[in-house]
Amino acid sequence: MYRDLRSKVVGSLGKLLFLVVCFGVSGVTGILGQGSQEISDDDGIPVLIKHLPEWENGRDSTVFITDRSALRAQFPGKNFVDLVDFAGGTEAVTARYSSGRLLIIEFATPQAAADADSKFLASNVASSDPGAAYRRIGNYSVFVFDSASPEAAAALLDQVRYEKTIQWLGEDPFLLQKLERYFVTTTRDIFISTVLWIIGGFGISILIGIVSGFIFFKMREQQRATRRTFSDAGGLVRLNLDNLSEN
Repeated sequence: MYRDLRSKVVGSLGKLLFLVVCFGVSGVTGILGQGSQEISDDDGIPVLIKHLPEWENGRDSTVFITDRSALRAQFPGKNFVDLVDFAGGTEAVTARYSSGRLLIIEFATPQAAADADSKFLASNVASSDPGAAYRRIGNYSVFVFDSASPEAAAALLDQVRYEKTIQWLGEDPFLLQKLERYFVTTTRDIFISTVLWIIGGFGISILIGIVSGFIFFKMREQQRATRRTFSDAGGLVRLNLDNLSEN
């Protein structure tokens, strides 16, 4: 058993050494995930590729890019290529769709994404190309080229979602602001709910009082109509000395 395991390990190391000798270190990096910063644990595919809209249906046209020369090869003659700095872990992926060709460039930090966004906007990438559209989505700079119409390009851009979460290694520096926001929001909701309940209670009470009074008044009217006229004269004759009695 141990002999078989040792032979497998030796064989794997031999294959890896062969790749290093034949293709160099960069070639091996490209084969084992193409230099991506994030690789899926399930299938070894760069995570950025899975952020493409319906990425499984466009595998044939998907190209993962980690350097400027590869980006220029995919988009020859485009002036935005020289504005992309792949230092610091910048990655890109492109794929073709029926509504156009999509390019997602992911930057490692929000600052890098903001700097690149300002450069792209200043260079008028989208306005210089009638079939192009551009939008920043989180740390993504997203382009659409060769689109049939601006509406089709916008619809394709709307399908891109920035699916990254930030986890702090230590204490969250924004914890106090989050707690304050939660407290203010909760207090506001409680206050509004209390006021609405009070107003609703008053309104229901007034309505019930009006309905009950109307019903009681009608019942008393019916009882009064069925009663006989009451007199305490006792059958005596009253003299009409003040001219108030009827004849």
